[in-house]
Amino acid sequence: MTTLTLDAAEKILDAAHQRAQAIGKAVSVAVVDAGGFPVAIRRPDGARPLTPDIARAKAYTAAVMQRPGTMLKKWQESQPVFFSQLSQLPGAAMPIMATEGSVTIKKDGEIIGGLGIAGGTAAEDQQIAEDVLNSLGYELEFAAWGVAGGGN
Repeated sequence: MTTLTLDAAEKILDAAHQRAQAIGKAVSVAVVDAGGFPVAIRRPDGARPLTPDIARAKAYTAAVMQRPGTMLKKWQESQPVFFSQLSQLPGAAMPIMATEGSVTIKKDGEIIGGLGIAGGTAAEDQQIAEDVLNSLGYELEFAAWGVAGGGN
């Protein structure tokens, strides 16, 4: 079983902040393990105060839902009441946010955590997350739910 170490999380944070600086953005970055528990969170100078909490909720969503936030958007749109209730469950530590900048961390076919980026536009948050995970050798392909052949 692959695990997400603090060293790996810090490499993700460093790469995300470098990528954000390159486009002139101050973004907060959160990395959580497969259970949604924080491994590392960083808010740089100039990032808005609420961005660490948003980044953590995005990372949490990507980890516990086991899919990137962008893949969850249609589900949320088609079943908004159900989706809003997910955040109210007794075991839910954070709100479920089906949005850009919420990307599942996957290595060797195994989901090992979630990455949340907050502080840029939705598209910028998403691009930073994808660029960073891709550059560090993580997988970005996920089977759609409900697809024949065990895509669940």
